[in-house]
Amino acid sequence: MEANPVDLVFLAAAKVGGIAANSAEPAQFLYDNLLIAANVIEGARRAGVKKLVFLGSSCIYPRLAPQPITEDALLSGPLEPTNQWYALAKIAGLKLCEAYRIEYGCDFIAAQPTNLYGPFDNFDLTSSHVLPALIRKAHEAKIAGAATFTVWGSGAPYREFLHVDDLADALVFLARHYSQNGFVNIGSGDEITIGDLATVVANIVGFNGTLIFDQSRPDGTPRKRLDTQILDSFGWRAAISLKQGVLETYNWFKASTEE
Repeated sequence: MEANPVDLVFLAAAKVGGIAANSAEPAQFLYDNLLIAANVIEGARRAGVKKLVFLGSSCIYPRLAPQPITEDALLSGPLEPTNQWYALAKIAGLKLCEAYRIEYGCDFIAAQPTNLYGPFDNFDLTSSHVLPALIRKAHEAKIAGAATFTVWGSGAPYREFLHVDDLADALVFLARHYSQNGFVNIGSGDEITIGDLATVVANIVGFNGTLIFDQSRPDGTPRKRLDTQILDSFGWRAAISLKQGVLETYNWFKASTEE
């Protein structure tokens, strides 16, 4: 490390998953993510890293935060129970960056992206997030000639989605242009209901059957759109539309499963 000093660290490592995975492994989601944040951030300080960008998550905000969600909504209300363990670890990580800036003068910043998707996502139905799960379900239903496929929950909650390539671009942008105390939201500015998202996915995949909504499954937070005024003021905008991104992701999924 002394011979090859590190100028910049992007701390994106995390144990992640959807509602089912969070509910099944609350201890591991909290423990693993706390250790990742603490060890990497302290290691970066000891190694003299010039800048670190910590990735949080939009689930850090209260379940019923006013919409769109501004950065100052943090810790203003109860968390969403289905992902509170992950959220607590991410809150600790961003506060650790803030504390290291105050105590040690480290240029460590935190960014909170909205729901992410794209190539190389996790498509495992027991641990994936909603969009890759819908892509896989629609694809398998189409291949099997099924008349239906099932969507978790009522389909009523709203979600905002950001393509992973847009996130990467935003993180590099922040690393170059942002060195202030306090964290920054990263979002696309667009939101869609889970029901409408399932329809978009079905159309792109080419599934022509019926969607069944399993209302015995939890919906999670009813709405979660991020306010991005801080990032907007620096001149950054997302570039990839949801339909374009879903099509690209589906094409990658097909190619990867055919190998």
